[in-house]
Amino acid sequence: MEDIIDIWLGTTEILRKRLNADTYDRWISGIVPLRLEGGVAYLGVSSELFSEWLTNHYSDLIRESMETSCGLRLKVVFESGHELPEQRIEVAEVAKPSSKSKVASTGVDSGSKHRVHDGDVLSPSLNKRYTFDQFVVGDSSRFAYSACLAVAKSPGTAYNPLLVHSTIGLGKTHLLQSIAHETLRKDPRAKVEYLTSEAFCNQYTLAIQHNALPAFRQRFRDVDVLLVDDVQFFGTKTGFQEEFFHTFNAMHSNHRQIVLASDRPPQEINGLEKRLVSRFEWGLTTEIQAPDLETRIAIIRKKQEEQTVKLSDDVINYLAARLKSSVRRLEGAVFSLVSNSCLTGQSVTLDMVEQTLKNIFLEEADTQVTVDHIQRLVAEHYDIRLADMTSTKRPASIAWPRQIAMYFARKLTDLSYPAIAEHFRRSHATVLHAFSTVEKKIYSNQDFRREIEVLERKLKS
Repeated sequence: MEDIIDIWLGTTEILRKRLNADTYDRWISGIVPLRLEGGVAYLGVSSELFSEWLTNHYSDLIRESMETSCGLRLKVVFESGHELPEQRIEVAEVAKPSSKSKVASTGVDSGSKHRVHDGDVLSPSLNKRYTFDQFVVGDSSRFAYSACLAVAKSPGTAYNPLLVHSTIGLGKTHLLQSIAHETLRKDPRAKVEYLTSEAFCNQYTLAIQHNALPAFRQRFRDVDVLLVDDVQFFGTKTGFQEEFFHTFNAMHSNHRQIVLASDRPPQEINGLEKRLVSRFEWGLTTEIQAPDLETRIAIIRKKQEEQTVKLSDDVINYLAARLKSSVRRLEGAVFSLVSNSCLTGQSVTLDMVEQTLKNIFLEEADTQVTVDHIQRLVAEHYDIRLADMTSTKRPASIAWPRQIAMYFARKLTDLSYPAIAEHFRRSHATVLHAFSTVEKKIYSNQDFRREIEVLERKLKS
């Protein structure tokens, strides 16, 4: 079996690619690999508060990244009360476990992954806080919430499949897991499977390696409710789409409920086969949009109910006004302020908010990139006229920078393909093709990837 340090080094490489730098530094860089025992990876953190936050927000991502790194099925346990090394994990030694450590665990045992067996009310892979009661409903999420609740009350009959899409951090995962919790509350004997599309692909690979495809297929096709998060990942894994296509068909024909979540509508998932796009659109597709001010205030009030430190109305209103793009970012801000207050013994004031959340506010500002700004900077970088961004000229020296600008417009703004097309005076299909073309070159050409990274930093600065 691999050493815990080797596994963690591979895990950090995966996490660096999946998280932005600030999030990685804040939540991942301080984790210390302790030991690997009986399929359980023990990770050390500084405090119980830190352990609780990781368990509630990043546990699935960390576990799946560790499984990808080592090819094994693992359970992850966070132990608080460890002194963290001064250096990063790349040069850290394994910390010795403390006898006084408090433990928070997540993941699965050596049995069925993400599976809920007869009589088990909670799957160990489900976040206990991700229930319908804990979801703050606003105008931007009301329809998606109602659809998910209907599915939980009548699996396989209301909407099948149900696909929920939104940008990152708006509550897709919360709603999917709420369906799992509610289904099990109503029928504790129900078989529910929740996982990401990446985990599905990893488990399929392991099944092939161990000549266990029949067991793999039975596992997924015999459940009552299958919930698959981040299905946009299938677009980059064409070899796995065939298996999921047949899994989908088998479940649907047997009236088993399928619920999917994605960061975009099915027809906008690059690389997704048309037959899967068609299947995903058989039922209901619903979108969660960014919450309005009133909903953001309600989310902060709901989040602080769990905390011992209470925020004033001035602080709550200020946070809601400044942080508009993500529920996850709002929750992270509340946690950071509460942690700071607990550690320093100071009340949460507006001055503390500015100091504590300066990086989060910078991240928020990064999300406010406009198409006009993108067109201007890309035109300047490639030495073409700004007017060429919307002209009918097609020389490669102009068309290629224009495609790159379309790529950034899709990646760095919340605009739909049709809205972006209007900015460039092009068709929806042209923008979709541009995004796909640039994305493929990023994956295949390292020099071009670096060039795009430089441009993206400029756009966000």
